[in-house]
Amino acid sequence: MTTEPVISLRGVRAELGSRPVLRGIDLTVRRGEVVALLGANGSGKSTAVRSIIGQVPVTAGEIDLFGTPQRRFRDWARVGYVPQRTTAAGGVPATVTEVVSSGRLARTRFGLFRRTDREAVRNALDLVGMADRAKDSVDALSGGQHQRVLIARALAAAPELLIMDEPMAGVDLASQEILAETLRHQVVEGATVLLVLHELGPLEPLIDRAVVLRDGCVVHDGPPPKAVGQHALPGHDHVHPHAPAGAEPIRTGLLS
Repeated sequence: MTTEPVISLRGVRAELGSRPVLRGIDLTVRRGEVVALLGANGSGKSTAVRSIIGQVPVTAGEIDLFGTPQRRFRDWARVGYVPQRTTAAGGVPATVTEVVSSGRLARTRFGLFRRTDREAVRNALDLVGMADRAKDSVDALSGGQHQRVLIARALAAAPELLIMDEPMAGVDLASQEILAETLRHQVVEGATVLLVLHELGPLEPLIDRAVVLRDGCVVHDGPPPKAVGQHALPGHDHVHPHAPAGAEPIRTGLLS
């Protein structure tokens, strides 16, 4: 693993309406890392990832992607984004192939699909175990299957960076295992991954580092809470040595 930063946030602040959500967070994700962003509901996790891809404007601080200031970054085919399934369900009639193909558009020329583009779509569907549903309407899918399609859409462009917002939320165990195996494959292929998670679940063995947010601030940046030691097990408190003075301890039982 190299030390090249793929994502860099420095002193980032953001608001939703007039309410401060991110209060000056610093976050670096280096090439080849798998980083989990943890925290209670309302801690700022989703706002953080949406600020990285430009969906939420920042009021202060700097964001770089692949060493380029985000405001000047244009090569979005290098970034695969999987939103929360609840925010991605638009109810638009479309087949599974059509949805996944939309993720490949950034790699096409003038929106025209070549053989390599069609192969990339088929490979993405194979990876998530949905090739047999390619012609079905997405409206006919279960929640877990729908989530797999969203991940295939992100994978279709062969991104170097995967950003996933609660990919396991509301997904049955069988789909969780398929998604974990899919992610393992991406990591082996060299992808860099930033995951928003409520709990680590089947993804825990893949996580290199955990960043815990509370009230829009980073209160832990290091090993996943359960791996820090016995004092970080559910029911115990753990404060990272770099947590701000006076910060409340992390109650890891709420996170895992």
